[in-house]
Amino acid sequence: PVSAGMNGSAIGNFSCVIYNIFLMNCTWQAGRDAPADTQYFLYWQKSRDEEEVECELYIKDKNHRNMGCIFQNVSIGTEKAYFLVNGSSKDSLIQFYDEYIDLYKIEKLMPPSNITVNCDEIKNDCIIQWQQPQISHSNKDMCFKYETNIKYK
Repeated sequence: PVSAGMNGSAIGNFSCVIYNIFLMNCTWQAGRDAPADTQYFLYWQKSRDEEEVECELYIKDKNHRNMGCIFQNVSIGTEKAYFLVNGSSKDSLIQFYDEYIDLYKIEKLMPPSNITVNCDEIKNDCIIQWQQPQISHSNKDMCFKYETNIKYK
């Protein structure tokens, strides 16, 4: 559907990242032609079966305009999540912005933990071990690739 409202009033540069396993941070920029009093509101829906939820913790700019959101206790499902940012202004109608996002694609993984190195000078080799990072989605044992960078002192 075409969004009603003044052209150029919808947000731009919308992006979200999931970090620290269960936190999600979404940010955006005000529409280039949006009136100065425009306030934006973010809603998301994790799956078609769940209720749409408004942001509880907005990130505000110096003019007290909502320019982002922090979500807590996020879990990643298998469906694309739906995001909607709409706005309001006393001067005009504001166009909405919406997008479907695969949450697993925006998860920033933690580094591996409990890294140990045991070297044997006689055999001239080392064994490096670690625990895989925690992730929030269900395919926990798939697709991990590691790169090691070894520097001799």
